[in-house]
Amino acid sequence: MTAVELIERKRDGGTLTGNEIRWLIEAYTQGTVTDYQMSAMLMAVFIRGLNPEELTVWTEAMLTSGEVLELSGIPGHKIDKHSTGGVGDKISIPLAPMVGACGVKIPMMSGRGLGHTGGTLDKLETIPGFTTSFSADEFEKLLAEHGVVLGGQSEHLVPADRKLYALRDATGTVPALPLIASSIMSKKLAEDLDGLVLDVKFGSGAFMTDIDDARRLAETMVEIGSLRGTGVVALLTDMSQPLGREVGNASEIRESVETLRGEGPADITELTYALGAEMLMMGDAASSAEEARAMLAESVSSGRALDKFAEIITAQGGDASVLDDLDMLPIADNEDLITAHASGWVRRCDALSVGVGAMRLGAGRERKEDDIDPGVGVTIEARIGDRVEQGDVLGRVRWNDPYARGIAVPLITSAWELSDNPVESPQLIVERISRNT
Repeated sequence: MTAVELIERKRDGGTLTGNEIRWLIEAYTQGTVTDYQMSAMLMAVFIRGLNPEELTVWTEAMLTSGEVLELSGIPGHKIDKHSTGGVGDKISIPLAPMVGACGVKIPMMSGRGLGHTGGTLDKLETIPGFTTSFSADEFEKLLAEHGVVLGGQSEHLVPADRKLYALRDATGTVPALPLIASSIMSKKLAEDLDGLVLDVKFGSGAFMTDIDDARRLAETMVEIGSLRGTGVVALLTDMSQPLGREVGNASEIRESVETLRGEGPADITELTYALGAEMLMMGDAASSAEEARAMLAESVSSGRALDKFAEIITAQGGDASVLDDLDMLPIADNEDLITAHASGWVRRCDALSVGVGAMRLGAGRERKEDDIDPGVGVTIEARIGDRVEQGDVLGRVRWNDPYARGIAVPLITSAWELSDNPVESPQLIVERISRNT
């Protein structure tokens, strides 16, 4: 078989056999199939999709393309969380130490920014010295000793996904449902998890803009987990506006620390507690959502969650003194203010416009080889439903590159629209999807 033959068949709406999919993934992982050939296949899958049988084999082929973690020797339930990506989504950063402080093991495998959405690894690496790359042995040792690891994929763990993850970002194929599902689930199932909690987003700033598409994605991933004997719960959450106040890498670390101090924005706190409650119940650390939320709140009020984050930072080579001096984090040299042209209520604070604008500033990547500028970003001062007066600040744009500023500021400014009449804030968490395994 040849890559061209398979590309042409999928392009024309045909079906790939199990052996063909296994060969394709293996050949791409080993470099026999080139980036440009796999780019064509990704676009064919984006347009034509994968049927359930193809998706099952595709996910399995990615899962077995390299190492698989063996965590059964570590006592306790191993539970992870994954978000499908959004603007201002830094939930994993306060969530992991909160849940870890409550006794559940968190082998969190995160990724880098994709398109207009930020990446947890990029944010964590703004902490001086913080390392996210580990071998399987190092990952397992950190989890055994500290109960939480905030890492990325090694070159040997699901290498097929590692290569495809970057390629999708550079080829406009990120939003494809089967590619999202197989990417997430191959990576997560390779962690030898006892359970997985998913934050599946919909809205302008999500890869699945339509709630029905997001629901299908969630149901697909829950089903994949069920077939593998791994419990999966998914929350459908709104991403029509940015999550929290900060969009940018270092600034989202600052907001995460504020959340661990009990001073974070209401929406960040709400979603962190909701996902954390699911993780604690799945890990048999709490018998109800109410008990789980109380445990999370106590971990914050007592300082144990922030202490756990300090422990994680130190264990992963970082300088934990940053938690006492957030000025150690980088910040751009320049700031522009976006102000209201009239008085009224905010009816739109478009996540996509803010996310793409932040990417143009350097907070994200247009190409997989692009560098990140950790200090640039956007602060959201007015959210949907807020009352503003003419001249009030709607947002703050931090920038270093004048050319990037010229492109980004008009785009970010366009995110806000006002109404003469009061506007309700959108519901953040709209649905819970699960299936008993």
